[in-house]
Amino acid sequence: MNRNLWLLAICQGLFLTNNVTFIAINGLVGLSIAPRGWMATLPVMGYVVGGALTTGLVARTQQRFGRRGSFQIGLAVALGSALLCAFAAVSKNFWLLCLATVVAGYYNANAGLYRFAAAELAAPAWREKAVSLVMAGGLIGAVAGPNLAAATREVFAVPFAGAYIALAAVALLSMAIMRFIEFPATLTRQQALGGRPLSEIMRQPVFIVAAAAGALGYGVMNLLMAATPIAMQICSLPFSDAALVLEWHVIGMFAPGFFTGHLIRRFGALPVMGVGLVLNFGCIAIALSGVELQHFLVALCLLGVGWNFLFTGSTTLSLTAYTAEERDRAQGALNFCVFATLALTSFASGVLVTTQGWQLLNYGSLVPVVLTGAALLWLAQTRRRAAAASA
Repeated sequence: MNRNLWLLAICQGLFLTNNVTFIAINGLVGLSIAPRGWMATLPVMGYVVGGALTTGLVARTQQRFGRRGSFQIGLAVALGSALLCAFAAVSKNFWLLCLATVVAGYYNANAGLYRFAAAELAAPAWREKAVSLVMAGGLIGAVAGPNLAAATREVFAVPFAGAYIALAAVALLSMAIMRFIEFPATLTRQQALGGRPLSEIMRQPVFIVAAAAGALGYGVMNLLMAATPIAMQICSLPFSDAALVLEWHVIGMFAPGFFTGHLIRRFGALPVMGVGLVLNFGCIAIALSGVELQHFLVALCLLGVGWNFLFTGSTTLSLTAYTAEERDRAQGALNFCVFATLALTSFASGVLVTTQGWQLLNYGSLVPVVLTGAALLWLAQTRRRAAAASA
């Protein structure tokens, strides 16, 4: 871990502080001011819809302004959108809140590239560990996010308006830290336009599986996590319990980052991702067994660790699918797959948990878990056949 990686890990933690706080409060703020109960998670959905809609724009700004310049633009958007969310909450304007979270999605898509930038700040032999360790910076968000939401809930007369103001301050802090990170030189426009067409890159089995596993793994995690605060409120559990569950969930998401890279280097990405799938099945089984605090706590913790193995593995896997010249468009396509899936699951989580219940939501999450497993098996078989043919 060099100086640049440590600073990027802190920025990753501040990014996750924003994300966890948004997840903890957007559904509840939406529930309090939405015209219909099923619309409660539309602000959560808006955040990822904004991410999906702006992946192409982010790719272009990365190419035009380089890593640091583009990341600073994203943080400026985070600052402005947090203030707009606060105003929407105070004025009880549900649709303005949704718009503000869509705008914030640009920051989501932009900071979603921190994990790829981490690989560029380390020697090629250590890329897996660099990605994993920078993602471990999300532990800052695991602790700060839920506690920030709880501590600022009643700062103003309008619940959680203070949390949005605090997120504006978090964005300013991240902007200050980002100034000190030295990224590799930006590719020239001619270099960035080189390489294979995106359609050819996306037809590779390794790219297909990396995109599918990253998107579906993140989608399952988001489906259950976004619904958890609402499900716990429906079960008459206090917000402090929901904050505790989210805190341990995000700890589960990022604490393994200190060793996931070692596991991937030793055993390979596919076996580690397979373990992540098993943990997802364990999460669903526990969630279906009861609705007490301990059920939510253990299930969400397992979900977090499973996500870490799947997402770190898929990110590492994707690094073999493109060259430096193809980086921006390939990473943009990967992020679009993730955010499009997140948009769908964010909407589905609110609709299902408020109309069908927590149990049906968990049963439905089995579908993408099984599909992800099928994709991993397909790539493993494809590689075995290729190895046998070349022997």
